Amino acid sequence: MTSRLFTPITLRELELANRIVVSPMCQYQAVNGAAQDWHLMNLGQYAMGAAGLVFAEATHVAPEARITHRCLGLWSDETEAALARVVNFCREHGVTALAVQLAHAGRKASCDPPLSGGRPLGQEQGAWTTLAPSPIPYDEGWHVPTALDLSGMARVKQQFVQAAKRAARLGFDVAEVHAAHGYLLSEFLSPMSNQRKDAYGGNRENRMRLLLEIFEAVRAVWPKARPLGVRISASEWVEGGWNIADSVALAHELKAAGCDFLDVSSGGNHPKQAIPLGPGYQVPFAERIKTDTGITTMAVGMITEPRQAEDIIASGKADMVALARGMMFDPRWAWHAAEELGADTAYARQYARCHPSGRPQVFPIRQVAS
Repeated sequence: MTSRLFTPITLRELELANRIVVSPMCQYQAVNGAAQDWHLMNLGQYAMGAAGLVFAEATHVAPEARITHRCLGLWSDETEAALARVVNFCREHGVTALAVQLAHAGRKASCDPPLSGGRPLGQEQGAWTTLAPSPIPYDEGWHVPTALDLSGMARVKQQFVQAAKRAARLGFDVAEVHAAHGYLLSEFLSPMSNQRKDAYGGNRENRMRLLLEIFEAVRAVWPKARPLGVRISASEWVEGGWNIADSVALAHELKAAGCDFLDVSSGGNHPKQAIPLGPGYQVPFAERIKTDTGITTMAVGMITEPRQAEDIIASGKADMVALARGMMFDPRWAWHAAEELGADTAYARQYARCHPSGRPQVFPIRQVAS
């Protein structure tokens, strides 16, 4: 059997060795936006594990764009230098391509980290003003955000542009604009959180406007040879909210603007979302968008088993699969998947001695496909 999961994929001038992606995972270990030893360890372990592409965690474009005080950022020389140390380590020792996700938390900013409760900060905890399309809080007890005016939107756009320039200098192979999970650009897309009366609210075309403008501005400064994608929430899982038909329409527009892939997630913008969790529950969204628009898609969400991932790719439901918790549980997931599927994948030089071909006397050989 030839594994489809372990076939290469080309995005612009970048060839990824396989279709496995390490998804962005917030770690809440940054200090004033700057990466620390934790980030070097965390991303370093994934860079050794032979996925085709490894994402750094959500990287915020301004201090006020962070979800928490401990979120990673890329808005200053200090934050750029701190992240450079991590990227350089992964580049020197790892065997994967590297990606950055540029993010703005919008009305879901100014919160405690999840392990501290994840609730909105009080003034005594250093809360800051949150931003949104409309002054509608995420939920009861959350901060009432300030609605962005035209100058505010222009400022946010430039924050994304400047962060993209810094990411390009750092040498990231891929960039992604975060427009999912109820964060700022997702809030603009949704009729639940965007109740503006100007050119950025009302009908779907208007609600897509800011994301498309930011994407085009980032695409203009991001190196032409390097892929640029967008993460979206394909559905809000709430009646009257953003849905898969809206996402298909957005995918057409993004593809026309030069978007190289869509990272297809869902939910996050409404506290009453009703998500039917289960293995691969978001895969049908990626499949629908891929089928209807032809854009390259990345499926994410409770993809945990090698044969499950293989089926998603082999059956054409998506072009790539992204894992988060599965990678936390097993940072060598790609090695083990290759072994199970009868494929091969790269090993970091320092770890080459543990390749299955070189260890029959030491470790039991896993059952592999014939």
